[in-house]
Amino acid sequence: MSSISDETPLEQQKDIQQEDVQPKKSQQKNRRSLLLVVAAFVLPIILAKFALEGQWLATGVTNEGKLLTNELTLAQLGINKAEFNQQWLILYSLPAACNYDCEKTMEVVHNTYVALGKEMPRITPVAMYQSQFSAEQSQQLAKSQWQLVAMPASAQQLIKQSQVFIVDPLGNVFLSHQLPKNNSQLPQFGKQILSDMKKLLKYSKVG
Repeated sequence: MSSISDETPLEQQKDIQQEDVQPKKSQQKNRRSLLLVVAAFVLPIILAKFALEGQWLATGVTNEGKLLTNELTLAQLGINKAEFNQQWLILYSLPAACNYDCEKTMEVVHNTYVALGKEMPRITPVAMYQSQFSAEQSQQLAKSQWQLVAMPASAQQLIKQSQVFIVDPLGNVFLSHQLPKNNSQLPQFGKQILSDMKKLLKYSKVG
């Protein structure tokens, strides 16, 4: 025997409207949750960059660190950011051949990375090379934390000189440290990179 609803047509219409509202509320809640997740990830990175751009660092510390005015990303360089698991990168673009000066720079930059101590898991030092390393160099690199990446053709077109870049977890290349003119300046060069990285990691817990 079929049952007959006691609800009036008006009450039935209200029930249908309420059923329609529930999915909409759920969708709005999901959108808000997604926006909060995105904001929690992106805003700390933006704040960290403002710390540099607004010269929140001590005077003279970032004189060698130059904020890039034009957009540059790992994707534009031909590098897949997914390989680095949303970490900060210290990206050293090596010269055509890694000579003695290049080796010393790699040593100083690697020491800078190690000096970050407990923050090391948030960062990956990346050496983007143009020519193969010698057997001796390869042995030394195997003992280090350097991640080696062959320089893609697109990177060769965009990067005209050897330098050290800072890359955020979103894959944005935004800060450049020009190499010193002689090796006697390398210790100060390493300190400048270290100071910049400490400030960035302090203001951003992402990565």
